[in-house]
Amino acid sequence: MNRTRLHDCHGDVDRVPALLARVEAEGDAEAWAELGHRLVLEDDLVFPAAFGALPGLIRLAPKTARALRLAGTILRRAAGHHGCDELLADCADAVADFRDLLDRHLRSRPVDYLATFVDLLAAKEEYHWSAVLGDFTDDFYHLPCPHCSVEVTIAIGDYGRYSAIRDWHVGDVDRRELRPVSSEELSGTGRWMHETAVRDGQEALADGIAHLFGRAECPRCASVFAIADEYASANRPVLR
Repeated sequence: MNRTRLHDCHGDVDRVPALLARVEAEGDAEAWAELGHRLVLEDDLVFPAAFGALPGLIRLAPKTARALRLAGTILRRAAGHHGCDELLADCADAVADFRDLLDRHLRSRPVDYLATFVDLLAAKEEYHWSAVLGDFTDDFYHLPCPHCSVEVTIAIGDYGRYSAIRDWHVGDVDRRELRPVSSEELSGTGRWMHETAVRDGQEALADGIAHLFGRAECPRCASVFAIADEYASANRPVLR
């Protein structure tokens, strides 16, 4: 397959290769803006040309933050129904390099730490967490209780860390405090997320993750369940 002959959001096959050559040679801001629009329309719909351009963007990423961000944006949309799974699979080596690059960037404690963190989650195919993880100042997760099926609101922010039943007239009612998990109890993705945040001195992020991967009490039936397990089960996309 000729990866330079893949269509962008306008159906063009020639414009993206020309724009890539232009940004590599000149770092043109106008060209970067057009490139992003042609590859990921309105930050949601991703096109075949995006996966064709991905290895080139990853090669540019150590040199320019624009390439770093655009490659991350493409990967955050990779769980969508784009019909390009084979193209994405062909990028496996480049994505592995991108994961290493993003991790090095995190270690430098950049101002765009959270954006880099969620890009790395996407590069690890943890798309459901990449899509929703915030800075835990005002985060909400909605999921059904696994025992009685009532919708439970999980709040993790400056206003509190609790489970509740949301009443759209009076707000969150019958609040129950969350039970954060200890670092020793974490495993898998949760352990990696927490250890990375701790490593990089991101205390608020680490504390939020400990609550997100902790346990909640259902305000309706008083059963206790693992928040992350239930959220992931309800929201993890079906991958290749």
